[in-house]
Amino acid sequence: MLRAQALIVSLLLSALSGCAVVTVAGAAVTVVATGVKVAAKTVGAVADAVIPDEDDEKKTE
Repeated sequence: MLRAQALIVSLLLSALSGCAVVTVAGAAVTVVATGVKVAAKTVGAVADAVIPDEDDEKKTE
């Protein structure tokens, strides 16, 4: 009986650890995706500031 309980407990614990791995992986993907969004917005803002706009050139003429 003790071996059966130990087997059941070990199976349940292994299932829980699998959920924990999925949760950690999901959190890591969310962090990376947020970092990519922020980096893309920053690069876009810098590019807009550095590259002259055709509209701006037409207004000054």
